[in-house]
Amino acid sequence: MQVKDKIAIVTGAGSGIGAATAKHLAKHGAKVVVSDIKEEKAQMVADEISKEGGGASVITANVAKFEEVEKLIADTVKKYGQLDVMVNNAGIGPRNMARVGEYTLDDWDSVIAVNQTGVFYCMKQALIQMTKQGHGNIVNIASLAGLKASLNNISYSASKFAVVGMTKSAALEYATKNIRINAVCPGYTESALLDKLLSVRPDMDQRLKSVIPMKRYGQADEIADAVVWLASDNTRFITGQTITLDGGTSL
Repeated sequence: MQVKDKIAIVTGAGSGIGAATAKHLAKHGAKVVVSDIKEEKAQMVADEISKEGGGASVITANVAKFEEVEKLIADTVKKYGQLDVMVNNAGIGPRNMARVGEYTLDDWDSVIAVNQTGVFYCMKQALIQMTKQGHGNIVNIASLAGLKASLNNISYSASKFAVVGMTKSAALEYATKNIRINAVCPGYTESALLDKLLSVRPDMDQRLKSVIPMKRYGQADEIADAVVWLASDNTRFITGQTITLDGGTSL
């Protein structure tokens, strides 16, 4: 995939889909800024990339804080001179899953702050830089929960529907600026979020697999493949799209 020598930021890159994406980008020749709220996890991913001969650096950031997003973009441009690819992967789930009437305000506020507002902050600052340099590519990590109903999960669902909408709106606004913006919508994927759910509700494992036609969860590497493809020059005529990777669940 054509990402060689591109400068890419991946948020939430300390684990899961973010880590897999950072490694895939580096494997194909991109220079990757591994960004995560947890510096130790980000450094482990960057070290692994370096051991494999790739180029990586670490910049910690909490995407829910605008000043930290500003610094993330500014420090990347200061170090590398430009920003070619922004992968907005950082995301969280609620502490407690519940119906809307019983949903806590803390769970609503925290999830929306990271998953929705954080993506807006990162898109806003990345687009300022990409407009200046005359090119760019943004890939947002949404979810199957941003395309269909998700029970007892109102903040997560709302945030991921918002990511899909923001992706399409921004793609339309910047289509004439040589900037492409797309999203991927993973279904049930092996990740920290899924592990958290299954630790609370072990009975959900077989129930979830029963609604997936392929009868298995997705792998982080499989999602990363699609992200890097969208971030590459192989997809120069694709913008404003959502690619669903769910093993057929949405069928």
